[in-house]
Amino acid sequence: MADVPATAVTGTAEVPQAGLEADAIGPAQDTIIGMANAAPAVSVGLTLAALAAAAAYAVGPIIVLTAIPMLIIANAYRRLNLWKAQCGASFEWVGRAIDPYLGFMTGWLMITGTLVGVVSGVVVLAPSVLAVFGSTSTSTAPNILISTAILLVMVVIAIVGIRITARVQVGMGLIEYVILIGFAITGLVLVLSHHHGTFPITKGWFTVSGIGGKGSLAAGFLIAVFMYTGWDASIYVNEETTRRTVNPGRAAVLAVLLLAIIFTISEVGLQGVVSPAKLQANSSSALVYVAQAMGGGGWAKVMALALALSVIASTGVGIVALGRMIYGMARRRVLPPLLAAIHPRFSTPAVATLIIGAILVVVTWIYLLSTSVANAFTQVIDVTGILYAAFYVLTAFATVTYFRRRIVSNAADLVLVGILPLAAAAFLIWLVVKSLLAAPAPQLWSVVGVVVVGIVLMFLARFVLQSPFFGDARESAPREG
Repeated sequence: MADVPATAVTGTAEVPQAGLEADAIGPAQDTIIGMANAAPAVSVGLTLAALAAAAAYAVGPIIVLTAIPMLIIANAYRRLNLWKAQCGASFEWVGRAIDPYLGFMTGWLMITGTLVGVVSGVVVLAPSVLAVFGSTSTSTAPNILISTAILLVMVVIAIVGIRITARVQVGMGLIEYVILIGFAITGLVLVLSHHHGTFPITKGWFTVSGIGGKGSLAAGFLIAVFMYTGWDASIYVNEETTRRTVNPGRAAVLAVLLLAIIFTISEVGLQGVVSPAKLQANSSSALVYVAQAMGGGGWAKVMALALALSVIASTGVGIVALGRMIYGMARRRVLPPLLAAIHPRFSTPAVATLIIGAILVVVTWIYLLSTSVANAFTQVIDVTGILYAAFYVLTAFATVTYFRRRIVSNAADLVLVGILPLAAAAFLIWLVVKSLLAAPAPQLWSVVGVVVVGIVLMFLARFVLQSPFFGDARESAPREG
């Protein structure tokens, strides 16, 4: 396959201008979209007890250190977006810089990772909403009705347009972040003032090994990486963002930075509000329990509101991101071309979005009605972080490959798009290996299943759909520019 500088590639290899609405949202809205997909309140709620235990309360250093490779990967996305600002993102970049078959598999990992991530949120939609009203109903009917209703609303919003999607996300995000950070600061004040029942801060909180050196760096990193996943949603709406080659990449980097701040403040501020024993005993509802310990049932409902908004927001962004990923791949005919259909009025990938919505509704019903299927889904949900890490690694490799000529001719690029992306990729590969070695057999088989299905779809795209994507020449950046 030919390997030519990007500036020399012409003809049918280039994707035509998309039908999405250009310049519809600004960089601030795009940043919120990336943050919403990471679901800060949900991420903190799921990891508060687990991270405190794994890191022996050294959560601050763990979260900050994990932000470094995430920022490096986000910068890789930024640099590649300057080359090709297309909603297919890593699918295009890996395919055009390294290999089209690997590019397809990258796109498949993007879709499955995001879809599984959305499913993991959908199944707790109803409990999150019910908790706002102080209800813990486990009855199937209200759970199905609430989840379905919210899914349908988010699908409609996604189809109506990226502008209304962004406005809704900003509104929900601001409320969620104010509540979460407000509780975290209050919690930190209570701990620092040695309020009754709190767990005191010691120097162990600020070391990588934790209190008494009992923290596990590897276990802490595994949890922290899971927290950050999802910020890449900022990139999938690049064709609808102002200055599409520049702003989405900056939004991705800024989303990681802001997530690092929110995660650090929240985890450090809340983990000491109650004793370690009580925190672990209430690990499944840690945020609501901590809020109740701080101010009673009323404050617990306020925290439940933040959690509900976080779940709804991440579900909405997940639907939008999946619609763009599928549209970007279908436009290149590696998925059925029907999925690239654009709504004539709203300029959104309506068909892809409707199909994603239907899949989520069906999965939610099956999950809630069948215990055995729910257990199978749980195994796949547990490997979400591995799927994200895999396509982050492939994107890092695409960065190094595409910019290889500059790496050998420019010292700054040697570091920024050479050494650092490789180091970040090595870190994520190490975590993936650690995860796989520790994973039970059902989780390992779920990973194998994802890969096998991807390979089958890849060959269908190549030989049935006969996508020209697989014949595209590889591209690389010139030495200067």
